[in-house]
Amino acid sequence: MMERVTLALPSKGAIADPTMNFLSDCGLRVDKPNPRQYTGAIPAVPSVDVLFQRVTDVVYKVSDGTVQLGITGLDVVHEHPHADLVVIHPDLRYGHCKLLVAVPEAWVDVESIIDLAEVALDFREYKQRNLRVATTYSNLTRKFLHEQGIHHFTMVNAEGAIEVAPTIGYADVIVDLVQTGTTLRENHLKALPDGVIVESQACLVGNKHALKDPTVREATRSLLEHIDAALQGRSFSQLTVNIRGDNPDTIAQRVMENPLTRGLQGPTIAPIYGADGGWFTVTLIVSNKSLLPAVEHLRQLGGTQASVIPVRYVFLDQSPTFERLQAALLGAS
Repeated sequence: MMERVTLALPSKGAIADPTMNFLSDCGLRVDKPNPRQYTGAIPAVPSVDVLFQRVTDVVYKVSDGTVQLGITGLDVVHEHPHADLVVIHPDLRYGHCKLLVAVPEAWVDVESIIDLAEVALDFREYKQRNLRVATTYSNLTRKFLHEQGIHHFTMVNAEGAIEVAPTIGYADVIVDLVQTGTTLRENHLKALPDGVIVESQACLVGNKHALKDPTVREATRSLLEHIDAALQGRSFSQLTVNIRGDNPDTIAQRVMENPLTRGLQGPTIAPIYGADGGWFTVTLIVSNKSLLPAVEHLRQLGGTQASVIPVRYVFLDQSPTFERLQAALLGAS
């Protein structure tokens, strides 16, 4: 049985700071004594040590068992698949981007992958060379292009600003991660609508063998309890309204006539002391999507002075993600 569990987090890149913010919002604040250090701790889960690594190294270290858990981009996981790597939570709801094919805006006749396939054939026939594709995602790119019937291409390994590759002239098209598309437009490139290879976001991964250890499994459960509760909480608000009525039961029946105001488990009703005429405070947890309709229904019942507080956490009976992980590990054993 392991005594300590190590969680690898991104040390730099687009999801480094968002990861720290996300964990803090989940009640999993990371303490890093020195900005130059590559280690840290999570006070809420004392058994977990933190190791800061590049997103690609997070995948490598989790895969080989050097660390037991990690947060990285789903695109990196797909680019470097490993049999011992388990995606525990595929979408932590931040770091969203797309790995896609982009071509020069000057290629006015190229609007789809089929058009690009024709360009590749033209390059082969008239220029006696392959289409040059600049990317750092060679595995995903190669697989995607072959699946689309594009076989005459040469991979150009690129680091840094890949978007300038067609302008400089060492590549014809690029395959890169895109969030807003602004950088593409600034470099006179356009994304092909059907050229999306992977839709990515931050994800939690683990080592399949390490997850069989009770200490690792318990640390994972603690992390997922916080994460699931925080993500669940984003979807709900606490709605409080004052309603006049004869008694709590009558008010509750009227409130629950509308499914939108039943809340997670029905309303809580309490008398307002000192108020004339039998006033009660009704409190319930409602979906954010149904917030305004719920308020309007309560208004129709005579409700007034409605107030709303964001829900930070919603802890269910158990962490749904951990239950799925348990089932997957049991099925794999």
